[in-house]
Amino acid sequence: MIRFECDYGEGAARPVLDLLQKTNLEQTPGYGEDAYCAAAAKKIRTLCDAPDAAVHFFVGATQANLTAIDAALKPWQGVLCAESGHIHVHETGAVEATGHKCLPLPAAAGKITAAQVRAAVEAHRASPTHEHEVQPGMVYISNPTEVGTLYSREELTELSAVCYDLGLYLFVDGARMAYGLTSPRNDLSLQDYAALCDVFYLGGTKCGALFGEAVVITNDALKTDFRYAIKQHGGMLAKGRLLGLQFLALLEGEDGTGCSPYFTLAAEADRQALQIRAAFEAKGVRVLHDSPTNQQFFALPDAWYEALAARYAMSAMGKPDGSHTAVRICTSWATAPEAAARLIADVQAL
Repeated sequence: MIRFECDYGEGAARPVLDLLQKTNLEQTPGYGEDAYCAAAAKKIRTLCDAPDAAVHFFVGATQANLTAIDAALKPWQGVLCAESGHIHVHETGAVEATGHKCLPLPAAAGKITAAQVRAAVEAHRASPTHEHEVQPGMVYISNPTEVGTLYSREELTELSAVCYDLGLYLFVDGARMAYGLTSPRNDLSLQDYAALCDVFYLGGTKCGALFGEAVVITNDALKTDFRYAIKQHGGMLAKGRLLGLQFLALLEGEDGTGCSPYFTLAAEADRQALQIRAAFEAKGVRVLHDSPTNQQFFALPDAWYEALAARYAMSAMGKPDGSHTAVRICTSWATAPEAAARLIADVQAL
């Protein structure tokens, strides 16, 4: 069985394992206050051209999401997001468990717009019972989205402007950021994220690390006492150096040209995913979302799905009609070229 159902099924990229092994018996301070975390944070600030940004490392994305949202919002506030947003549909109410409601907006291709945000906030403020309703205090998006699509620089700029105008924070979930940054359709850079967002993160768990996400805070109002929030939400890893080390390994040698493992491994995953998509399209299979990243979504005739599912693990996404099965096929930083080639050959033989 070859697995294409997610991008976190493997362990870690070789440079990560090598650096962890090399430093395994070193003694360092705990809780992320070691030289490796400091060096990784400095590297990320340099790549973002954000020398004053605060960088904090988390074990996983759900932990990063709920901590950043809870730390930013007042008790009576909620977070606007796409109805398909990860925090709304796939985190078991983790944000709501902190006391903050997810406020979903209709999504087109997994994305929400600045106009939707403005309309939602203005409707709340105009309501005669607004003090009895959850107040929007933040906008959350993921990029890439849950369906692999990308926000453009123009779209992110518009969201940033409307959030600034309305007094909302803008938070970008970057669990799959590497695959977005290396997509052939991407026009955003880390510098753009730093300039346009209040808080965002570079995903590691799905992008070559054993585990870990690097949260970047650019808004000074969110920096103060953030480590208290990390600790309160169980995110302060005693062996914190394990997180910094992994980002140091993934970003080794990065000079802004995409030469580090973080970028080269993601670029290969994107390339494989688009080749797989081309093979399905050549057979006349309907593509469900126009994703230019490592996640691809198809409506397969049931017989074809059953034939492929006998050899490949895919994520079944329901039945769009009585004779098709919707699937997600996901490449990763570790997808072997021969695995992608075998799937393509089997698709061509259907």
